[in-house]
Amino acid sequence: MGLTGQASDSGSRVLVLAAGLVGAAGVALSAAAAHRGGAFTGTAANFLLMHAAVFLAIGLAGGNRCLRIAGLALLAGLLLFCGDLLARDFLGSRLFPMSAPIGGTLLIAGWVAIAVSALRRSRP
Repeated sequence: MGLTGQASDSGSRVLVLAAGLVGAAGVALSAAAAHRGGAFTGTAANFLLMHAAVFLAIGLAGGNRCLRIAGLALLAGLLLFCGDLLARDFLGSRLFPMSAPIGGTLLIAGWVAIAVSALRRSRP
């Protein structure tokens, strides 16, 4: 895996943990959307499932600091964006004002940071 140092190991573990939890939540919410409906629940499930693989890949690869930060930005954005969508379907109200746009912006920033991480040199 090429993980060096405790900081990168703990960051990688957090992302692998996130991959498992996000993937499980995505499957559970897919089932919920199929049985009870809710367009927002289905969208949240899709976002969770597609990002679970990203967290697993980043966590297992280790990568540079920029890549790990990108993963954490994606995780924060995913929690806000999907949290808002789920609150709308299950609670009938938003998580908090601007939570979905903030989450979406963090998701976009996370993906851009992944691209930027490819341009950075890895430290030995």
